Amino acid sequence: MSDWKDRYETVIGLEVHTHLKTRSKLFSPAPVQYGMEPNHSVHPIDLALPGVLPVLNEHVVDLAIRLGLSIHATVNPYSVFARKNYFYPDLPKGYQISQFEEPIVSGGWLEIELESRGGDSCGTRRKKKGAAGADGAGVARKRIGITRAHIEEDAGKSIHDIAIAGSDASCIDLNRAGVPLLEIVSEPDLRSAEEATAYLRALRSILRYIGVSDADMEKGQFRCDANVSIREKGAAELGTRTEIKNLNSFTHVEGAIEAEAIRQVELIEEGGEVVQATMGYDTERRRTSVQRLKENSDDYRYFPDPDLIPLRIDPARIEVIRAELPELPEEKRVRFESEYGLSAYDAGVLTASRKLADFFEEAAKDCGVPKAAANWMTRDVLRELKERECELEDLALTPTMLAALIALMEEGRLTARSAAELFPDLVADGGDPEAMMIERGLEAVSDAGAIEGFVDEVIGSNPEVVQQVRDGDDKPLNFLMGQVMKTSQGKAEPGHVRKALAKKIRG
Repeated sequence: MSDWKDRYETVIGLEVHTHLKTRSKLFSPAPVQYGMEPNHSVHPIDLALPGVLPVLNEHVVDLAIRLGLSIHATVNPYSVFARKNYFYPDLPKGYQISQFEEPIVSGGWLEIELESRGGDSCGTRRKKKGAAGADGAGVARKRIGITRAHIEEDAGKSIHDIAIAGSDASCIDLNRAGVPLLEIVSEPDLRSAEEATAYLRALRSILRYIGVSDADMEKGQFRCDANVSIREKGAAELGTRTEIKNLNSFTHVEGAIEAEAIRQVELIEEGGEVVQATMGYDTERRRTSVQRLKENSDDYRYFPDPDLIPLRIDPARIEVIRAELPELPEEKRVRFESEYGLSAYDAGVLTASRKLADFFEEAAKDCGVPKAAANWMTRDVLRELKERECELEDLALTPTMLAALIALMEEGRLTARSAAELFPDLVADGGDPEAMMIERGLEAVSDAGAIEGFVDEVIGSNPEVVQQVRDGDDKPLNFLMGQVMKTSQGKAEPGHVRKALAKKIRG
């Protein structure tokens, strides 16, 4: 089956459910708080007690408008809440309040960044590259259509953990019931699991940039259903799709889509037929399996909610929200390339997170050397975040500290080795880089006499290497540089060392 991609094309559409960043729920005053004891954030409206009526959270509407404007979509001045009818233990009302025929947002798009390798094959860019390499690799951008985004309430949560339930019984936690969601539905424009992941990352980045959602996948704030079908390459007609439910990590999205595509290919090549169904994904076996035959919209018996009047939005309100939007990731990426002279790669990495971009920009302006700040951010800061498994705001390091560290290097007072020695302590505890440098005796040695002494010692200890340099081979010069830096305990200023070596060896 390794060659199935030569014969078949995967067609993917994603439905993303993201929790909105609000203090209270969509139709009740119950607080939206994560990590609370089960059933401690509920209200009679969430419980669907007799006689209670929903009251729309106004802030939810503003957040939906903000997203619509950010994905180049139409914000509809008229939309309708509907009842989506189905029975499940964690849905107290027996229906979910959502939007169906007339959503608040329709028609939009966002761009994803891909790595192309000639021909028409694409995958997400995974490593640092220039515009194009010798192997034909280069960065491509693809526009993904967004069909709609609509407001709805989340359901509760069924708990099947025996350790929690105390038996084989399932328990219901309604803390999540009524939490406001946006369901964002893409067009079937994605053609691989890698493209799907690139789309999700781009969408999550925008949601965070504009303050619509924290989109924390571990907290269930950003979940995805993947609609997957296959067709022979070159075919125009779409195949029968299946829907993989509740994928809550990028790894699971890629694995589930790949596994379902393979399942469908195997089924067709064995003479079978793909049936529209809801699928589950087994993360350990990396296999998908049918959970139930897929319902159609008719099965949910949608109808306008009689307790909620149609939502009408004043166009002036839309324009006020448009004026308040921050600079979006794509706009910021282009500006970083032009204003700071960054590569497309570095600009893309730094603008993937608004906090990272703001941190970089402040440090770059303070030190006056944007490329050096970008190097420290994309290499050292991101490494610390990964190793510590934390967020940028959890570090003691500030943009001012990083700028001061870079300035000391630019002035020749601190070598790269000594700066790397100080950096972990700045990350963990903060401090004044200059004071720390002086206190630890790390200030670079730029005195010509001292450096000459280090050079003489190294030359005397490595006569064969010195002769290779005299014979015209410059490569061993780096070895000698390293030996001088070792002898000086990393304090010798590299530029002065190289000049002194060249002068001593070649005259």
